[in-house]
Amino acid sequence: MNTTSTDFFKSNVLGHPAGLFVLFFTEMWERFSYYGMRVLLVLFLTSALTGFNPGWAWDRKAALALYGTYTALVYITPIIGGWLADNKIGYKMAVVYGAIIMTLGHLFMSFETETFLYLGIFCLIIGNGLFKPNMTSIISHMYKDHPEKKDGAYTLFYMGVNAGAFLGILLCGTLGEKYGWSWGFGLAGVFMFLGMLQFYFAQPLFGHIGDKPKKEFAEGEVNPTTILEEGETGLNHFTMVDKVLMYLSGLAGVLYVINDPLYEISKMKGLTPINLFPFSVNVPGIGELSGQNLVILIGLIAFIILIVSRIGRYGKVVRDRMIAVALFAFFTVFFWASFEQAGGSMNIFAKDYTNRVLVDNAAIIFKVINTLIYLVPLAIISWVLLKLYKASHKLIPLSNNILASSFIIIWAIVLWLLYKEFIQDKTEIPATWFNILNSLYIIAFAPLFSKWWESKYNPSAAVKYGLGLVLLGIGFGFLAFGSKDIPQGAMTATVSIMWLVFAYLLHTLGELCLSPVGLSYVSKLVPGRMIAMMFGVWYIAIAIGNKLAGTMGGMIDEITAEYSMSRFFLIFTLIPIGVGVIAMLLSPLFKKLMHGVK
Repeated sequence: MNTTSTDFFKSNVLGHPAGLFVLFFTEMWERFSYYGMRVLLVLFLTSALTGFNPGWAWDRKAALALYGTYTALVYITPIIGGWLADNKIGYKMAVVYGAIIMTLGHLFMSFETETFLYLGIFCLIIGNGLFKPNMTSIISHMYKDHPEKKDGAYTLFYMGVNAGAFLGILLCGTLGEKYGWSWGFGLAGVFMFLGMLQFYFAQPLFGHIGDKPKKEFAEGEVNPTTILEEGETGLNHFTMVDKVLMYLSGLAGVLYVINDPLYEISKMKGLTPINLFPFSVNVPGIGELSGQNLVILIGLIAFIILIVSRIGRYGKVVRDRMIAVALFAFFTVFFWASFEQAGGSMNIFAKDYTNRVLVDNAAIIFKVINTLIYLVPLAIISWVLLKLYKASHKLIPLSNNILASSFIIIWAIVLWLLYKEFIQDKTEIPATWFNILNSLYIIAFAPLFSKWWESKYNPSAAVKYGLGLVLLGIGFGFLAFGSKDIPQGAMTATVSIMWLVFAYLLHTLGELCLSPVGLSYVSKLVPGRMIAMMFGVWYIAIAIGNKLAGTMGGMIDEITAEYSMSRFFLIFTLIPIGVGVIAMLLSPLFKKLMHGVK
């Protein structure tokens, strides 16, 4: 079956090929597992050792150090997974292997022992590395003859991402927080496995896209790794210096993200602090640097030299477009450093500083609204499933039946949870519940943004980025204002839930402006033969932002003790707004660098 990108549009679902929605649901189950675990991790680690659902009673700084390292590494390993897929195993099998490894990771975490926790996190990091870049690479190849539809495709795909996040947070979060952490961690693995099966049996839809790369080529057949695309004057092979810089920067980054939680966790336990860099160096013009900071500096310098030297060896058109990608990646770091507070400091704020107990009429109103929040998005996602089922059931019946069975299980769990909620007189909103607002808002607004990007009012890339950062900052402004009456150094408070509701709305609108279109621009600006590798590089920027999110979030106790909770959130207000304004002011430069790419 020699399928071209044009052939995909013969099986149409909502104006896009059925294959896009197979990827939509596969990514949905992976995000179900990722966000289901992510929303529980910090709460599990910081919950008291005693009580109905005991945790491990870690201090916040140690928990957020581990959280930041985990979320960073799941975005670093895709560069390796992208290379393996491009050169060894192909996109499709990389996705399958990654899903199997992640299933094992969730299984290990459900045992709730420290050894299995670290083993589970390791499996999730490796599995994500195989899975993450190759889903988006398949989409890029599907749409190579339809670039005008890429923004809409990636936005719909991003809706699938957030549908999975919504369901994962809803089910894993509620089960883990209310009925036992193991239930939440284990359920994430169940649906990761079902998602893998659904994708594996849908492979006939994709033809040869994503197959294992060929070692030899028949007479007259073109080796796709040697095609020169628009603006390329020659192949840009990795030199020995490139490889040294790559390994040096990669090793420095990995050692740092591992050292940080090792040090904080061992110190928290009262042990001799574990430090991989137990030295300091006096650097002229800078002063004394700790061993860890010196390693970070060396890795950063090596990475910048690598990027600058490689970009400089391209022809002008490709070089300029690669510079645009690098600048977009730079702004992406600032976005994720703030946005990823959702799984860290914002989770802590919801748990310890927000009034989540509702009684009488307030409890009844919340139950009704909550029921609609659960059922309406699930009904919409089920409707998309029916559309896919109708368009592709004859081609991939087993895949669609597995997917349908998964949704029957989802509906059963949701209805059971709602029943348990309605028979209670008093309602305590789970701290994890607020995280579903992001996914809910994306499910609601993604189709509107998709139409906006395809209309004549589609703003430039830099304006989208700037707007996303500004909206993100305004969202934190709501939290800064809402927490202004929390006493300095307080460990608990009862702030209104509405501040989190408003914050997540603004954060989501900002995310829709920036994140999905960022993936689309990378696919448009980067030569096709490098697409999986460059998606991996793109995720390094997100990884840096994620680690910064854990580091900055871990300062919540220090900042609130010395200043206030409001001052803590004000940091995340002013920085994104300032960077967003700069991005919008650079719009003319971006247009020039992109050489006509819309």
